[in-house]
Amino acid sequence: MFGVLVTGRLVQTDFEQVSPTRCVSTIVDADSINHIVVFLTGIQPFPEGTGGLVYFSWPDENAPPTWQLLGHISNEKPSAIFKISNLKKGSQFSEEMVMFGMQQQSHLARIGISVEPLQEVQQQSANVASEMNNVVHLFGQKMLENFVNYTSSFVVSPAQIIPNANESYIPLSTMQTWYNNFLRKLQQNPNFWRL
Repeated sequence: MFGVLVTGRLVQTDFEQVSPTRCVSTIVDADSINHIVVFLTGIQPFPEGTGGLVYFSWPDENAPPTWQLLGHISNEKPSAIFKISNLKKGSQFSEEMVMFGMQQQSHLARIGISVEPLQEVQQQSANVASEMNNVVHLFGQKMLENFVNYTSSFVVSPAQIIPNANESYIPLSTMQTWYNNFLRKLQQNPNFWRL
């Protein structure tokens, strides 16, 4: 029913059913993976009113597998591509960790698909997108704060400036104004910087 395409590799359709609504497939050499595509093979659709939540588990030698929700597929959306190179290995412990019945350590990455009611699938996927926006917003805010704090540590009074023909000077108020404007734009639209 499901297939996985890892960039640069042959299609995998070797999903193992671990419960009536969950199945997994093992991915080897996970460290070299940047993107994966998860799709319905076309042999069998989802049961009416259901879809599949797609999870990914990175290998970690020192911990049991943790599952990160990537998104979903459904009869209306039979395939999806996910960028996984930016996922943090050894992510925080989550309830989904034992979701697919794997409590022992694993040195292999896995794709897990959980068949759920379509409304739940769409809600969970929306939560993932919202969480990503929050992460981007928080990162932007923390980066800007760090930049302003770092540059502020070099502040000197006009009397302390030793003229140097090779240096340019920027008033600290200019940086503070830039910081406030950037933060305002980030709050209004976390994706504004992508434009």
